[in-house]
Amino acid sequence: MTATTDKSTAAAPPVETVTLTIDEVEVTVPKGTLIIRAAEQVGIEIPRFCDHPLLEPAGACRQCLVEVAMPDREGNVRPMPKPQASCTMTVTPGMVVKTQRTSPVADKAQHGVMELLLMNHPLDCPVCDKGGECPLQNQAMSNGRAETRFEDVKRTFPKPIAVSTEILLDRERCVLCQRCTRFGEEIAGDAFIALQERGAHQQIGRFDETVLDFAPPPQGEPAEATFGSAAVTAGGQPFASYFSGNTVQICPVGALTGAAYRFRSRPFDLVSTPGISEHDSCGSAIRVDHRRGVVLRRLSGEDPAVNEEWITDKDRFAFTWQAAPDRLTTPLVRDRVLDAHGAVVSRGELRPASWVEAFELAAEGLAAARAAGGVGVLPGGRLTVEDAFAWSRFARTVLGTDDVDQRARVGSAEETAFLGHAVAGTGVGVTFGDVEAAPAVLLAGLEAEEEAGVTFLRLRKGVRAHGTRVWSVAPFASRGLARLDGELLPAAPGTEAEWLGILATRAAGGLVPADSDAAALGAVADGLAAPGALILVGERLASSPGAFAATLRLAEATGARVAWIPRRAGERGGVEAGLLPGLLPGGRPLTDPAARAEVAAAWAVDADALPVAPGRDVAEILDALSVGQLGGALVGGVELADLPDPEHARRALADAGFVVSLEVRTTEVVALADVVLPVAPPAERPGSYWNWEGRVRAFGQALESAALPDHRVLDALAAQAGVDLGSATPLDAHRAIAALPSWGGARLPAPVGEAVEPPEVPPGSAVLASWHLLLDDGALQDGEQFLAGTAKRPVARMSAATAAAVDVYDGDRVTVATDRGSVTVPVAITEMVDHVVWLPLASRGCRVHDTLGAAPGDLVRISPVVEPAETASGVSTSSTGTNEQGGAA
Repeated sequence: MTATTDKSTAAAPPVETVTLTIDEVEVTVPKGTLIIRAAEQVGIEIPRFCDHPLLEPAGACRQCLVEVAMPDREGNVRPMPKPQASCTMTVTPGMVVKTQRTSPVADKAQHGVMELLLMNHPLDCPVCDKGGECPLQNQAMSNGRAETRFEDVKRTFPKPIAVSTEILLDRERCVLCQRCTRFGEEIAGDAFIALQERGAHQQIGRFDETVLDFAPPPQGEPAEATFGSAAVTAGGQPFASYFSGNTVQICPVGALTGAAYRFRSRPFDLVSTPGISEHDSCGSAIRVDHRRGVVLRRLSGEDPAVNEEWITDKDRFAFTWQAAPDRLTTPLVRDRVLDAHGAVVSRGELRPASWVEAFELAAEGLAAARAAGGVGVLPGGRLTVEDAFAWSRFARTVLGTDDVDQRARVGSAEETAFLGHAVAGTGVGVTFGDVEAAPAVLLAGLEAEEEAGVTFLRLRKGVRAHGTRVWSVAPFASRGLARLDGELLPAAPGTEAEWLGILATRAAGGLVPADSDAAALGAVADGLAAPGALILVGERLASSPGAFAATLRLAEATGARVAWIPRRAGERGGVEAGLLPGLLPGGRPLTDPAARAEVAAAWAVDADALPVAPGRDVAEILDALSVGQLGGALVGGVELADLPDPEHARRALADAGFVVSLEVRTTEVVALADVVLPVAPPAERPGSYWNWEGRVRAFGQALESAALPDHRVLDALAAQAGVDLGSATPLDAHRAIAALPSWGGARLPAPVGEAVEPPEVPPGSAVLASWHLLLDDGALQDGEQFLAGTAKRPVARMSAATAAAVDVYDGDRVTVATDRGSVTVPVAITEMVDHVVWLPLASRGCRVHDTLGAAPGDLVRISPVVEPAETASGVSTSSTGTNEQGGAA
């Protein structure tokens, strides 16, 4: 299960070192090391508040004062006149440092700073969320005075201030360490919190128009103030961030707290379990804190190779879905009334059943469906590695089908070929470290901040530290691209292949169209030709014919490395497990006899028992179900509203002969299923995710539970059919995966395809552009109302020319419609490609697939709303309720 590749690296240049003395201990460290870091290397802890290894030095709190002496020009070691902040001063040869351990001067200075910090700090430790894990508490005991000399009244502020619906601020606890403001400026690039006033009146708070002499924008202004209920800062940016929860974790006191966790528990009452986030393909390390069988909070884990110490707010706060009221805890079966010939006369209601009965009925129904034409398998993209391999083996050995597709989204045969050719079985490829160190990065069909938040942070770190140049092929420059100092390569949806193809031609020295921007093409081509350059592609390229083929041509012409970054946590693992038509585990082509023989030997079956021809993809499976070509379906974790045509999917499953659903919660598929087998959410089982880099990211079981993971359910179901799936326990599942050797044979052929001409756009119409926002109406955000308040509200983005053509202006309401339905949202005039309208793909009140029945690249009609209906939220739709915040409640 471990994926690695050997990489030859050139010998690193020698590191210049510095030798100094700290508390009479000689220390040798790299040149440029801070004193506080040098002390850590020899086990000397200097108290600090503002210092953080991932933030730039600030010297704000002054708690880390030490006594420093340095050689003068004659070599005489002379002490500096005052204690120095060890978090801002770098070491020099011959320096002599005395910390509080050996210097009464440093000890007295630290005691004095602590006394100043505690003068106005409230004595509310018993009710403070930080109590028990508070550096201020610890250091007040170790480096503070035993008794206070302060007798006046402590300063107070109104509390708490809602920095956002999720983050609350108690200003009187703040020690002005500036960790939160530095995180916003340096890491996230979001100015959502700032220092205000000066001197004794200085405080941390949100931007205040009365302090900063700033008038807020008029009501209804949507251009950039697109976060739900957040205030607007002096820079005109919304007072919210996808990464704001990190400030709660790095706050050294209890000044910043999470609204959902506030006053719910003390840290010493919690049990902590290391975990991996299930929300995207980054594989971010998290810590799951629970008490009495209930998860109360999640924190960022420390993993320098992946997420460092940062996670998105979705990773941090969106976990309540696992214990939602509609959680499935017992199998359900649907009774059927049959006539004398065995035909179904009517379908009853779902009723609870025992596991034995459910397994028997499911096995019988799937066997009958296999005999009646076959079974389509739709496992979804959120599976763990163990589950994905079990699904793949179950489909091929128990059901004898290759009609398997994990993609609950827009897909294509070209994407399947690309994944089988360039992704599956390749091991660890491009890493987060490569992203950070890359001289140039091209984003194609990928909005990094929205679809892979930690990847965005590492990319931004590279931009700030190494001057990484970033280009994005997209309809408009998003706010995330602006914070990467990136450049836009404007492309209408479906025409990304044109840009990529022209760049490949330019890089190969060929002729490009005369109307092309030669300077821009040259800059991108030359940038990608630099050693270490990267092309990061997202799943959105699946809707652009020829884009994946052009990506590989561009990589070959420039030497840039390619990485595929999907949204869902389980998609890379599903590719490795072969959850795509025509692809066996490890990147083995289904049609290759040697590949089939290897898989058959590992699975202990006859090679002839495996499917021979590539099967159907998700769209073809649904088509076959709707016309009776397939006898049934096995579905797991698929939200029908995420599919390109949800209405067609509902009809197809309703018409299917037999449907088995493996689910955590009640869904639309559950309502259409004949047998429902409940499975465990991530918190209640151990497992692993295969992140987009190719790393296998294992996590433990946080909560005791009788719920079964997918691989155990499928193993028991296979046993009913007389097949040993080899996944009865996590250890068995790992052994079954390890039994498959690495594949060294041929891969799927490289994708072929050519760019297509964009459609003619008639008056009153536009080409639809769309992608998921990080916080939207997804099922994995259900139940977290505080997080929902920070989601961006849906808007329709269009250029000034496109808006003028339909006589709408910035802030007006516009209706985007198809023959299926319509969505009405405010207009946000944006500098972007003409004749294109962008909508969020799945936000509250703007479900593009479900309401419009459309996908990116399709034509839609746009028209102004002459008399907008007054609603509480300001957003309306013809078929669904809306919410200005756009998040799942």
